[in-house]
Amino acid sequence: MNTDYNYKITPQEPIRSGFGPQTTAREALDGRLLSGKIAIVTGGYSGVGLETTRALAEAGATVIVPARTPEKARASIADIPRVELEELDLMDPASIDTFAKRFLDSGRPLDMLINNAGIMAPPLMRDARGYESQFATNHLGHFQLTALLWPALKQARSARVVSVSSTGIRFGGVDFEDPNFERREYDKWKAYGQSKTANALFAVGLDKRGQAQGIRAFSVHPGRIMTDLARYLSPEENAIGGIYKTTEQGAATSVWCATSLLLEGKGGVYCLDVDIAEVIPAFDLQGLGQVLTGVLPWAVDANLAEQLWKLSEEMTGVKFKS
Repeated sequence: MNTDYNYKITPQEPIRSGFGPQTTAREALDGRLLSGKIAIVTGGYSGVGLETTRALAEAGATVIVPARTPEKARASIADIPRVELEELDLMDPASIDTFAKRFLDSGRPLDMLINNAGIMAPPLMRDARGYESQFATNHLGHFQLTALLWPALKQARSARVVSVSSTGIRFGGVDFEDPNFERREYDKWKAYGQSKTANALFAVGLDKRGQAQGIRAFSVHPGRIMTDLARYLSPEENAIGGIYKTTEQGAATSVWCATSLLLEGKGGVYCLDVDIAEVIPAFDLQGLGQVLTGVLPWAVDANLAEQLWKLSEEMTGVKFKS
């Protein structure tokens, strides 16, 4: 097992938070008030994202919710206070540029960025650049968005970035030689696993670069939840058993990572069930029904995080400004 965490300040091991799998997003706040705080939650209008938005807003934060089609998302957030709906398409670099510019032009600091939006196991699709859709949406779009919002995160002086990963990391790591399935046959689950591993590695690399400026990064596995994320799955795939969480429980780890005082001075770690996960050895990873009790080594490896960072800069043409 690779345990090369050569710049990780926070050990990848549980801190005994006192919470667990049944903890809800509201409970994870532990009574903390967020008045005056600004958050962006991508995909914050449905599923786990919606409950993340609700918990943060009801605690007093102003939450910006970007959506590819804002009018379709409006009804879902209508009853939540302090929510601003914006337009953003993570598959479209120009749309990301435009959204980020609008936010920066507002002059506001950004206290919490929760990169929650994603797609899972679609048929092979590509964006305008020819990039495979899961890697483009789940990772590259969020990489570009975070880079462009970096000045606002620094302005907050104590910001947190949360990348929503998944137990999908079990399907494998990032194929640095062929991330877009140009030379190998497309496998929707390997592509999903690649993108979710990238989400976790992004938090490792981001935390390294942000901690000196008060920006800490985390990745989370929300748990198994039945949401619209599964819209591309067959009835047989959707029928796989296991313990499911509610969306309120699924949002808990994201909310905890974005707000908890227990995580002060920590970052660059993968979290699940409202605690930091332990690293577990790789095992027989075939099948959709398996439950991971921790994080697999390739999703938190420091050297792989640096390799991904370089690849992401090359593929997006975007670099973080110091």
